[in-house]
Amino acid sequence: MRTRTRANGKRHITLRARLTLTYGGLFLLAGLTLLGVTYALFTQELSRPAGTRYLAKVTAPPTANAQNDAQGNGQGGARGSEVVETPSDDRVHVALEKLMRAQEKEVRDAAVTSFITQGSIALVAVGGVAAGLGWLIAGQVLAPLHRVTETARRIAAAPAADRGLHERIALRGRRDEVRELADTFDTMIERLDRSFDGQRRFVANASHELRTPLTVGRAMVEVAMHRASASPDVLRLGESLLQINARHERLIGGLLLLARSENEIVNRAPVDLADVVAHVAEQTAAEAAEAGVTVGADAGEAVTAGDALLLERVVQNLVENGIRHNAGADGWVRVASRTAGPRVVVEVANSGPAVPPYEVPELFEPFRRLDADRVVTAKGAGLGLSIVQSIVRAHGGTVTARPRPGGGLDVAVALPARRQPVPV
Repeated sequence: MRTRTRANGKRHITLRARLTLTYGGLFLLAGLTLLGVTYALFTQELSRPAGTRYLAKVTAPPTANAQNDAQGNGQGGARGSEVVETPSDDRVHVALEKLMRAQEKEVRDAAVTSFITQGSIALVAVGGVAAGLGWLIAGQVLAPLHRVTETARRIAAAPAADRGLHERIALRGRRDEVRELADTFDTMIERLDRSFDGQRRFVANASHELRTPLTVGRAMVEVAMHRASASPDVLRLGESLLQINARHERLIGGLLLLARSENEIVNRAPVDLADVVAHVAEQTAAEAAEAGVTVGADAGEAVTAGDALLLERVVQNLVENGIRHNAGADGWVRVASRTAGPRVVVEVANSGPAVPPYEVPELFEPFRRLDADRVVTAKGAGLGLSIVQSIVRAHGGTVTARPRPGGGLDVAVALPARRQPVPV
């Protein structure tokens, strides 16, 4: 009998097995009832004294009329002949009656034994066939439910909440309770898909619309600062406005990238993360030198498949996050790439202030920062790690972070490895 393991580790009998046991049990109960009723009628029929009545008829002595007729016929037919009378022997009658009853009991016992034995065998055989047919019928009936379950499981196992919402059950056949359940499930998933898609479009459109006024505002501030009559107060105010404007531009750019990275990656190409690591380390060298942070790179071969620009953004966000959130002039950031079996791994470790373990999961949510960075002049927009997580999920990978004992973070990105060589 088939069983399945629950999430808590306990095993349970499937619905198909329970239906089969129910069908088989009801059939066996009905068969035993029918066998009992038939046995009662059969024994009642065998208990009727038919043999005794037949024996009484055969062994009964002749009546008076029969004797007179025999005597008359004998006198008219053969005069002078001697009439022989047959005396009734009670002992012979009793012996024959005992013999008939013994034979009747023997026949009844044999018939009852044969009935019980063959009936039980037939009941077990037919019960097994009925259970097998019940198993097949239950499988046919529950097949649409299995389809609903598998679709729901694939959607739930998607790396992101909105990934996999394009799937539909699309159950065909007559409209019954299971079909109504499948159609209701499809309707719910379709509404969720439209909701998530509308949210992504809103973020993208809003970000595009906000870029124009920010660009115009930056241009006006720069023009005012470059005037010959600009006072030192205007220059200081212009620098502050440009910093705020740059932060808003980074925020909008992050929102655009976040909306793009949440879409599924369709066109994938081989990417060696070793080249990405080396390029990002070289590109961020100037910012690291200005912040007094040392960046070390250990670029090992790590070939995966995906969007090269998005994967570069992953490594760049992690390295920039390590540079910006360092404390003191002796800060450091180490980035490494390697292949670990069926996965490629990029690890970014940095020094810095201590991070409470309970705050690590919140760092991957949009606009979440540590307590010290929750100010208007923060170093980032609070989208770096959110973008990293979204891009990694879109590539079928995972990202984990853990605080270092001496302060800072250890972030590891794992992606599916691609075994084909990278084309030159």
